[in-house]
Amino acid sequence: MAAADVGRFILAARQTYYAPGEIVASPADGPAPRLLFIRRGAVSARGGVADVSEGGIHYEAGDLFPAAAVAAARPVSATYEAADDLFCLEVDAEAARELATRSAAWSGFLARRAQRLLELWRNALQAEQGAEALAEHSLESPLSLLPRKVPVACAPGTPLVEALRLMHARRVGSVLVLDEHGAAAGILTRHDVLERVALARPPEDTPIERVMSAPVHTLPVQATAQQAALAMSRHGVRHLPLTDPGDPTDGSGRIVSIVSERDLFALQRLSLKHVSGEIRAAGDRTALVACGQAIRRLARHLLTQGLSARSLTEMLSHLNDLLTERIVTLATRAHGLDPARAAWVAFGSEGRSEQTIATDQDNGLVLADEVDDDERAAWLRMAQEVNQTLDACGYPLCKGNVMAGNPACCLRRRDWLARFEQWMEQGAPEDLLNASIYFDLRALAGNTALVAPLRERITQRARELPRFRKQLADNALQMKPALNWRGALDATVEGDAAWIDLKMGGTAVFVDAARLFALAGGVAVTGTRERLLQSAAARSQRGSEVDEAETQAGAFEVLQMLRLRQQVRADADAREPNRVDIHRLSAIDRRLLKEALRAARELQQRIELDYPG
Repeated sequence: MAAADVGRFILAARQTYYAPGEIVASPADGPAPRLLFIRRGAVSARGGVADVSEGGIHYEAGDLFPAAAVAAARPVSATYEAADDLFCLEVDAEAARELATRSAAWSGFLARRAQRLLELWRNALQAEQGAEALAEHSLESPLSLLPRKVPVACAPGTPLVEALRLMHARRVGSVLVLDEHGAAAGILTRHDVLERVALARPPEDTPIERVMSAPVHTLPVQATAQQAALAMSRHGVRHLPLTDPGDPTDGSGRIVSIVSERDLFALQRLSLKHVSGEIRAAGDRTALVACGQAIRRLARHLLTQGLSARSLTEMLSHLNDLLTERIVTLATRAHGLDPARAAWVAFGSEGRSEQTIATDQDNGLVLADEVDDDERAAWLRMAQEVNQTLDACGYPLCKGNVMAGNPACCLRRRDWLARFEQWMEQGAPEDLLNASIYFDLRALAGNTALVAPLRERITQRARELPRFRKQLADNALQMKPALNWRGALDATVEGDAAWIDLKMGGTAVFVDAARLFALAGGVAVTGTRERLLQSAAARSQRGSEVDEAETQAGAFEVLQMLRLRQQVRADADAREPNRVDIHRLSAIDRRLLKEALRAARELQQRIELDYPG
């Protein structure tokens, strides 16, 4: 721009300030009333066009916005808020447009911004129509694909004041503390500065190692973005240093980069940590119900982004665990009970961390042996309240009454042990059905140490009782894959539809077989995929077994993905969430379904060979 035109811009401008988190511009303002030049600070956008912009929309010092909206005299297409203390020069929209009639450079700038916006809106339309069901960057992508960032770091003995000056100079929210080998010894974040510096007021020359957070959670650079998002949610952190075990200059654990929550949002518009934060902050039933709805919305969003069934079910189970733990914690507190005297456990798919979008409750309470009858009655009342709250949150009551609010599922540990022993010793059909549900147990809340002896006893007795293992094998052969004798899909015809139950005629075969292999081989994990792979590795009598297990695990994931896709369909039958009309599947989906079911049939043939007669 010519110097005179720059002068006109300055004369028309006024200085303004926005506090962190304050809304700077939103669609509700109507036609954009002003143009802003950022002198200091930053602005982030959310919603609308920001959700389809690669890397998101983020403005920093020296940027002008919202240029396209001002040029077209229309509302902004996203909500802009101050990321930190924001100082701007503001020019009224009319003055900015008038300047465009004088300055060709200024007019061209506005035109280019408008053209970019049109491209973003075309992307948004494509996303809405499903043309971008797979994001350019998936959460399955390794973190190594992200640009490496040299972390801002210092030594453990660095005086606190120097570390703070370094953070301020580099405009970062954290500084890593590295030992002499380049490994992470700790980290100082803005939260630490508030709690341990601003409030505690240590001397300026205090070594940073005395106020840093330690230990530091790290990931190898080969990990996926999904693993990073899950780690941030589990540990409540916003930064993860990355190591490169394959680096020839690396002794072990040397930090080579760092990934932030903002990096993951930019990669995949992820809101996992936001949802988990809402769950942890929920304080009443209304907030808990809203969290349940948010979990399902997130699951549907991530499914359309191409996240694998394995990653999605793991993330779903993680969020469901958080929600259940929060509900149990609040209810335990409200009833005046001691959480050290009981453990809330999950059975079935939740125990295996394989919950899909449509899932009911399978849970129980393991009470300490010293709990008397009066206290047990109090825990039972609490459990019934939790079951009702979970139902309100979108997890229906179990039709088989496998719930902690049922007296039969609210027992002292010694009573659970006796019950499990009876099922394995007798092995009646009902006992085997119970084993298929209850033996995939996992502690979620309370005194989780109460549950370890139960898992150990199940594994020990299963290896000591060949008759029980043979009964499990027979039970695993009862559920037949949905294939006819010719190897074609065997569907139930109703009118114009041809239905297959992807659970009963598909995934259940893998689940039952994997449980059998795990109990027979002493494998402690509960997830179906991990059971298949670890059991094959433990046996390793046939060289092909590990390859077979990989095929079986892949087939199981295909069926899980088809289930998830069916459950998010707008016209899906909520009463039959696992039924799919094969006429509505694409040719490639039908091919994948058939191959997965063939793998299930071959898996059962393997069981027949290992457990003859």
